Amino acid sequence: MELDDRKLKILQAIIKNYLDTGEPVGSRTISKYSDLNLSSATIRNEMADLEDMGYIIQPYTSAGRIPSDKGYRLYVDSMLANKKREYEVMEANLIEKADRIDRILEKVVKVLADNTNYATLATTSSNKSRTIKFIQLSSMEKQQVLMVLVLDGNRVKNKIITVPCECSAEIILRLNLVLNTYLQGLSLDSISLAVLHNIKEQAGVDEAVVGMLLHEIEEIMREEEEPEVYTSGATNILKYPELNTSAHASQLLGSFEEKTMLSHLISDKLEGENRDIQVYIGDETQVESMKDCSIVTATYEIEEGVYGKLGIIGPKRMDYDKVVSTLENLMDELDSIFKKS
Repeated sequence: MELDDRKLKILQAIIKNYLDTGEPVGSRTISKYSDLNLSSATIRNEMADLEDMGYIIQPYTSAGRIPSDKGYRLYVDSMLANKKREYEVMEANLIEKADRIDRILEKVVKVLADNTNYATLATTSSNKSRTIKFIQLSSMEKQQVLMVLVLDGNRVKNKIITVPCECSAEIILRLNLVLNTYLQGLSLDSISLAVLHNIKEQAGVDEAVVGMLLHEIEEIMREEEEPEVYTSGATNILKYPELNTSAHASQLLGSFEEKTMLSHLISDKLEGENRDIQVYIGDETQVESMKDCSIVTATYEIEEGVYGKLGIIGPKRMDYDKVVSTLENLMDELDSIFKKS
């Protein structure tokens, strides 16, 4: 006799109710608390079949039923399979969104450079209080585990970790469930001792493995991570005579190769959630090679609480009105694009 959808739903309802109450479950309870819309008599017949199949047992005469080991096994396997599918879909969506952000920003800086005839750049946000969105563990050769850690802003960090013992597929899946259940949405500062205790308690015999994974998660989150920087139109600055002397041009072009410097250049100007257009002229840029330049910066919102930066660099005689209006329009467009996604 096969376990059809109706029997499976009744079995799940029995197990969930038993887990909540610790008491044997009768047909009237199932009909009252489930959405099956079946009569008690029909449910009793299905429960009898489930008992014959070994998924539930009757602890004593005239009592309801409780799950057998076979019933628990089916329930756990089904739950883990469903969770695995949910995580796979979530992971695919996050990676797709991160790739989309990259493609959009690459196009944005090119459009800005073409429309303004200046050098342009964009950065993703560097969030010092970043939170965990998703953790994916995968077993590799022997005692190695690949950990994919997705942080807010869809930053993806990968690390291969050597663990004390080989981890079966079942262990990996269970650790995925435990880590995501307790750590999703938390920043490093909000991971309390109680959370760590619960994780290790749920890990059971695999406490040593999960302890090592937690250490690696902490190390990754403590890293000083620089935002991604996208640039375009660096050679546009050569169109302006005051920036086109050989020494000056060389310094300026060299600056555009320093991604770290560029990210600090516009990110430091816009801490927090300041959404105003900012203009820095000459020495206000605090970059020696750009003392004859102006920088106009703006902030766009990737998602709630996560921001990215835009910047346009040109001569001090740049067309400020055109640059500011272009950035304002682009900010609105990017906000709309990322909020819709």
